[in-house]
Amino acid sequence: MRLDTDPYLSRYAERVQGMSASAIRALFALTARPEIVSFAGGNPAVEALDLEAAEAVAAAVVRESGAVALQYGIGQGRPELREQLVDVMAHEHVPAHVDDLVVTAGGQQALELIAKCFVDPGDVVIAEGPTYVGGISALASHQAEVRHVPMDAEGMQVDALEDLLLRLSQEQRRVKLLYTIPNHQNPGGVSLSLERRQRLAELAERHDLLILEDNPYGLLDFAGRIQPSIRQLVPDRVVYVGTVSKTFAPGVRTGWIAAPHPIRDKLVLLREAADLCPATLTQMIVERWLATQPWREQVKRFRGVYQEKAEAMLGALAATMPDGITWTRPSGAFYVWMTVPAGVDTSDLLAKAINHRVAYVPGRGFYADGSGGDQLRLCFSQPSVERIEEGVERLGELLTTELDLVRAVYGAHAPAAASRPEEGRGALG
Repeated sequence: MRLDTDPYLSRYAERVQGMSASAIRALFALTARPEIVSFAGGNPAVEALDLEAAEAVAAAVVRESGAVALQYGIGQGRPELREQLVDVMAHEHVPAHVDDLVVTAGGQQALELIAKCFVDPGDVVIAEGPTYVGGISALASHQAEVRHVPMDAEGMQVDALEDLLLRLSQEQRRVKLLYTIPNHQNPGGVSLSLERRQRLAELAERHDLLILEDNPYGLLDFAGRIQPSIRQLVPDRVVYVGTVSKTFAPGVRTGWIAAPHPIRDKLVLLREAADLCPATLTQMIVERWLATQPWREQVKRFRGVYQEKAEAMLGALAATMPDGITWTRPSGAFYVWMTVPAGVDTSDLLAKAINHRVAYVPGRGFYADGSGGDQLRLCFSQPSVERIEEGVERLGELLTTELDLVRAVYGAHAPAAASRPEEGRGALG
């Protein structure tokens, strides 16, 4: 029997043929079932918003400025919104001028536009290992060769980055971009230390590096601490990405890029080619929210919610996980990164986890090279404290059973879940 194939396959561009669905998006249909405790999607706790205030802001925009809000805008984004976003950046001491910014449909479009601006097929892009799955998707869609640098409790191992830069130089390979999430990294849950930020800035100058700094989580430090941004240290070598998805709401699809002016001009052209202009209505909602609401206090409420949930997850992990399993201890945002012993493949284990009514994201989705078979991401931002404790208990029972089986079969010689190159290994692994 002949199997049906895609009749349009021969017509697709080469960059499209290798694309696949996100490991996280593929889980959504399953994890929406109410009996499953989902630690999969990184959804913010929008229920912690002042929803009445959000409703009032949206209504006021339509009532008072509907003819403008429902019309086309400009490709760079409304200057009034960009002024408000400069103030948001200033709250983290990130330098910017209103003319530096390009408004985007969330942080993901920002990453896609930057990849389109810089990456030709086969170009080398360096990223932390593990890194954000959406960042990998944006780079892969333009056929980048992603090389990973390992991480530990202080973030990217900058000494390993320097070693990689030297090897690439010997191979006569130019690095187009270095992609980093320095604050409460997704999925690692760790932040780049001050010493390493300064060292990274030095390497950028020495090796002529252009840095893509992705900062969705900087305002969500549980203690309210603010680290210097990479843009603050070497502004001419950084293309900075921000978003209101984690500090207001993802549904308004508003992010931005801050870049040196020659890069900004190219990004505006690419943005206009993609969808002509940002949505004026949602821009004006965000603009009015930032101008009229106590958004800094709202961010503090979010931080309190996430800190309570993080403590619940860490306490439950300590109480229920079997020996041999390790995990990171986040000081902000949403994520815990877990490593399991040899013999357990987290991709293969996921179906059993769903049967145990708990979901996570397997580690391989966060590497471009197939690494991460012994790792997984847990997101604690959405479930209640009670559901977090329940879900961790279910996962602990499953892993205990699985490890008992592996040790019974293999003893001390269990096979590794995945072959991981040296560049992808670190204390997070």
